[in-house]
Amino acid sequence: MNRVTAGEIAALAGVSQSTVSRALRGSPLVNSDTRERVLRIANEKHYKVNTSASRLRSRQSRTLALLVHDDSDMGSDINPFFLSMIAAITKAAADKNYDILLSFQQFSDDWFADYEDSNKAEGVIMLGYGGYTDYIQKIRMLDSAHCVTWGPVIDGQPGHFVGCDNVHGGYIATRHLLDLGHRKIAFIGDVSDDCPEFQARYAGYRNAHKGSGRAQDPMLQVRANPSERGGYEAAERLIDRGAGFTAVFCATDLNAIGAVRALRNRGIHVPADVSVVGFDDLPSIAYTTPALTTVRQDTATAGRVLVQTLLDLVRGNDVVSRLLPPELIVRQSSRQLRPEDASTSRAGPRPTDAWTA
Repeated sequence: MNRVTAGEIAALAGVSQSTVSRALRGSPLVNSDTRERVLRIANEKHYKVNTSASRLRSRQSRTLALLVHDDSDMGSDINPFFLSMIAAITKAAADKNYDILLSFQQFSDDWFADYEDSNKAEGVIMLGYGGYTDYIQKIRMLDSAHCVTWGPVIDGQPGHFVGCDNVHGGYIATRHLLDLGHRKIAFIGDVSDDCPEFQARYAGYRNAHKGSGRAQDPMLQVRANPSERGGYEAAERLIDRGAGFTAVFCATDLNAIGAVRALRNRGIHVPADVSVVGFDDLPSIAYTTPALTTVRQDTATAGRVLVQTLLDLVRGNDVVSRLLPPELIVRQSSRQLRPEDASTSRAGPRPTDAWTA
């Protein structure tokens, strides 16, 4: 009688071969109905695990999977911050003599099994995760897995994360504007529970106001998708509220690009009327006119730390989640507030303040 294979079991059960592997091992990532169906078919077909093949597959592949999830409203384009991170991670892996298996996807329930469990890669780096509240439930089931996420570091959080100290980043951005004399500083960004990194930047913004003894005006906080369009639409809503502001701190550089364009279209000029600060320090931001003041996330260091943390997990070493320090980069989009600059009411073309993105 011919020996039945895991692939044949998968076909009969209507699942992937990696799901069969996990079901046979009792993985909690496989729901009970699927596990029972796989086990029933395996029993009926007298399936036996090929231990020799299993040992062969356990050899090092010297490959790390990089799974990228980008759910912004940028159409077919990829968030340019992710491009910088991909380059940094790939270089860091190459320095360790590892290849990167790159996948852009919407995450299914089988995303982890499709890579590590199927031996395509020794471990997984996650870049972008969609809604945080849903993602963290999946990570909770993978607490012992070879998986590292670029994202927030929160007390009590399951899994392994490397991220930027966003609270400090938000603080130094806002402190910079306060030191320039601005008192009516708006914040553009998504502060919902699904975006804890932007929440943290907003917390830093609020901490800077509190530290200066000044109340933060809730009318000056506007929610935005982290894209140019999100920044543009948020800035329009901010202007329409009529609250008056002399500076804007944006949760992302892309938000800042969109916000500046919206301000310009309303006859409000940067930095003559309103100072603008972004977050990320995308490579192109230094070459806009005026160049954008922003908070830099060091992608080169991030890539090295992500790769080293994952390799430590693979080798069985203890690891801890880690925050990386941001850096304020001052350029031409922010300036000292003059006594006569009381609000955004001034309009009119100023050719020297034109913005070119």
